[in-house]
Amino acid sequence: MSGKIEEIVNNAKITELLNKKKAEEENKNFVLWILAIIGAVAAVAAIAFAVYRYMNPKYADFDGDFDYDEFEDDFEDDDIDDEDVYVKKAH
Repeated sequence: MSGKIEEIVNNAKITELLNKKKAEEENKNFVLWILAIIGAVAAVAAIAFAVYRYMNPKYADFDGDFDYDEFEDDFEDDDIDDEDVYVKKAH
């Protein structure tokens, strides 16, 4: 009779271990699904940004170069007289 009790206890331990492994696998699957969803959303956002950048010519062609020559006429040297400029005399 003690053999049957030991067998029942062993079966209970094996069942408990199998249930733990099954729970761990379910947790892993859940985490993998969450990461897959996050990756899919990130991929869609990257594609949308690339399409936006391609379709918007102002944004795509901006080189950062500015044309400063358009302000050149505002500061002409002809308006300044030599008398208006203060020069410190050397000793």
